[in-house]
Parts: sequence; structure tokens; C-alpha cells
Amino acid sequence: MTLQENYKRYEDWKFRSSAYEMALSIINIDKLTVAPPAGAAYRDERAAYLAGELFAIQTDPTILPILAELKTDADPVIRREAELYEREILKIHVIPKEEYVAFEEAMSASYNAWLEAKKNADYAVFEPHLKGMIEWKKKLYGWRNSSLPLYDQMLDDFEPGTTTAFYDRFFSRVKERLVPLIHRVVNAEPAEEAFLYQYCPASLQKQWTTDVLLPLLGFDPSWGYQNETEHPFTSWTCENDCRTTTKYLEHNVTSSIFSTIHEVGHAWYEHNIDPRYDGTILSFGVSSGMHESQSRFCENYLGRSRAFWEAAYPSLRKQFPDQFGSVSLDAFVRAVNASKPSLIRTEADELTYPLHILIRYEIEKGLFSGSIDPADLESVWNEKYREYLGVTPSNAAEGILQDVHWADGSFGYFPTYALGSAFAAQFFRKMNEEMDVDEALRSGNYTSCIAWLKDRVQTYGAFLSADEIMQKATGSPFDPDCYLDYLEEKYSALYHL
Repeated sequence: MTLQENYKRYEDWKFRSSAYEMALSIINIDKLTVAPPAGAAYRDERAAYLAGELFAIQTDPTILPILAELKTDADPVIRREAELYEREILKIHVIPKEEYVAFEEAMSASYNAWLEAKKNADYAVFEPHLKGMIEWKKKLYGWRNSSLPLYDQMLDDFEPGTTTAFYDRFFSRVKERLVPLIHRVVNAEPAEEAFLYQYCPASLQKQWTTDVLLPLLGFDPSWGYQNETEHPFTSWTCENDCRTTTKYLEHNVTSSIFSTIHEVGHAWYEHNIDPRYDGTILSFGVSSGMHESQSRFCENYLGRSRAFWEAAYPSLRKQFPDQFGSVSLDAFVRAVNASKPSLIRTEADELTYPLHILIRYEIEKGLFSGSIDPADLESVWNEKYREYLGVTPSNAAEGILQDVHWADGSFGYFPTYALGSAFAAQFFRKMNEEMDVDEALRSGNYTSCIAWLKDRVQTYGAFLSADEIMQKATGSPFDPDCYLDYLEEKYSALYHL
């Protein structure tokens, strides 16, 4: 076969793969937002079939020799594509197709069970499915020919190059510096924040989000769309089709605000990737940690700043005059940055958030090392919350059922939330050296900050590694102390420590 013929087969293979990926993405968005629950079994069976067809395309044995040849191509983009495609295919090509389809069906059933279990705060409904996901993951990874320990393989899937040794060092540093700080904050005079939990009708929250917040964030309806779901997420099919979701809580108005800012951060990343990568493996963020760095950057480093709320707060007060009319800007900003141990990860403040992730990391590590029995998961979860945060869930919905991630077997993903927060601190420090971030936010020019991220981080997609992006954007390798310094400085000032 000639080189030209190989190029043609390669381009056809990428197109067919991206077509199935697009269809499955849209089906999944529909499932998690507006699809009637009674039709789940019918839809899930057919979605699993389509996933199997995509699996067959991706694992076509004739593509690996072509990728091996393209890894030496003169074009660096083609070389990088071929390298990443080969890496992903070698992970799954030994799995029998029928096993892969069965896993997809089990994953859909697991999500449906999680949704019902969380709604009714009944862990017993979800427990067998969670145990099933654990066993499925062990089985699927068992097909791989890897010398890495099982959980290290999972970590590497979400953040290439990371291991338990890497995260053990990272979280050890986090505990060493943040736990004493958290204790000092707990003993300081608390910030007044009760006004955040007044009744705010969901319809009015949604109106403000649509009319004010999304435009302020630059989320353009020509390429972005927001919906509602039980657990907010972002999905996309290409640079100009990015879907975000949020959830409105009528007694916690800032929940939807910060989940919206967070998810739009994910959407901006995908929208800003070089459009020539559309339809290829390069069109995705390079790693989960890098993706989370962009969403956490927007949510916390920009979205919780006083300068951001100088632009946004007048309209929120106007939308909810009875709730916030007498609340000053300074009081509001202090409240949305207040820190106290809590139960729900997605509602946690910046300071205690890493401990929520540490809990999940230690549980996952224990599950796959054999030191934690799946039968004891709920009690282990509750005990770790008592140990690290001094709080205990009153029911499973605010405990082990709060996150959707384990329902689809995403073990190894949680640590990237903390890692992404740390990546973001380093980007934030560099951004502040190169532009007046506060002035941009104060004037409502949020998108100038996004432009900085696009140029330094987002445009590369997966063309560069996370380490290369960090070095290129900041001039330094990743340094977790930058993150810990940021938190110490912020909360020491906020609580006058």
C-alpha cells in the first residue's frame, strides 16, 4: 500500500470514528438532561451497540501498522496524532468487542441506578452497581499488558505520567500545609453567609444566568448551549458545539452560579482548541488535570474575585432585591469565599476542597489495592469525612451518592480536580504578571482573561503534553507550592490570621 493510500485510509478512519463519537456524545447529553427516564432501557441498549461499532472501528487491526508509519511523518501534527491514537488503541484492542458492549450496557444501568438512589437517598439501590463497576474495571484492565499496578493505570489514563507515588507526594504536601491552616480558619471568627441560603426561585436564577451571567462569561449561543441536570457536566462534539449544564438550588443561589462558571470554563477550553484539530484526538484537552485547571481557574481564581463581582453583583442585587438589597459587595464577596468544613464536594470552598478529593483518592486507592472492601464503602466514606473534615453525612445523598463519577467507572479521575486547581494557581500567577486581571474583570472584560488562557494553554489541545504546556505558559515546571502559597495568602488575609 502506498503512502498516499495510507493517508487516505487514515483520514477515512478518523472521520468514521469522529462521526460515531459525535452521535454517542449527543445521545449521552440527551440522556443526562432531557430524555424521559422510562425510555432508558431502549436507548441504552442501542447506545451500547453504537459504542461497540465505534470500538470495532477504533480497534481495526489494519490501522496500527499505518499509525506506526505515521509516527515518523514529516508533519509534527500527524506524528502527535498517530502517537496518541496508538497509545489509546493499545489499551483496548485486546478487549473482546462483546465484553466492551456489555460494559457499556452495565455502565448505563449503573447511572440509572445512581440517579434513582440519589433521589431517594438509598445507597442499597446503587451498591450492587458500584460493586459491578469495580469488578468491570478490574476485568477490563486485566486485558491490558501493562507492568503498572492497576490503580496506577487508571491514574495514567486521566493524567498521563501520574502514579500513586506522584499523588501521594502531592497530597502529603497538601495535608502538611493546609490542615493546620484549616484548623486556624475554623477557630477564627466566621464569615456571615446565611444570606446566601435565602429562597431564590429557580426561574429567576435561570433568567439571571441566561440574561447576565452567560453573556458576561462570553458564552456565545452560536457555539454554546446550557441545560440542566442532576450533576453538572460539559460535553462537546467540536469547537463550535459545546454543551454545558448546571443545577438550580432554590436555597443556594450561588451553587448554580459557580457551577455555570466552572462548566463554561470547560467549554471555553474546547472552543479555543485550534480548529484544525477538529475530528481528531488532538481536539480534546490534553489531560483531565489540564481540563480541570481551566474550569477551576474560571470558577475560583476569576469567579470568586472581588473584581468579577464589581461587574456582576449590581445585576444580581437587582434580580433579588429582597435577598441581597441590603448586602454590601464586600459582605457578598467574603461570603462566597468563606471556608468551613462541609459535606458536598461541589459546594466546598477552595480551602477545604482538596480534602474532599483526598478522601476519594484514598478510597479509590484502597479499593484497587485490596485494603478497602467494597461492602464497607459507605462506612469508610463516612469515617473519612469525620476524620478529615469533622462532619458526618446524615444520609447517602450527601455522602457516598453525591458524585456521579463512580457510576460510570471513572476511577482515577477525582485526583485531577485537586491537581487542576494547583495547575490553575500557577497560570493565575503568570497571568497577573502579564496583565491587569482585576481591571479586566472590573470592567466586565472577562474574555480578555480567556484570551490569555487560549493563547498560553487552550489552543494546543492535546498537541503538547501537560508538562510542555505548563512550561510554555509559565516558564517553569509544575510547582504545587504555588497553589498552597495562594491558599495560605488568601485565607490568612480573609480571616485576619
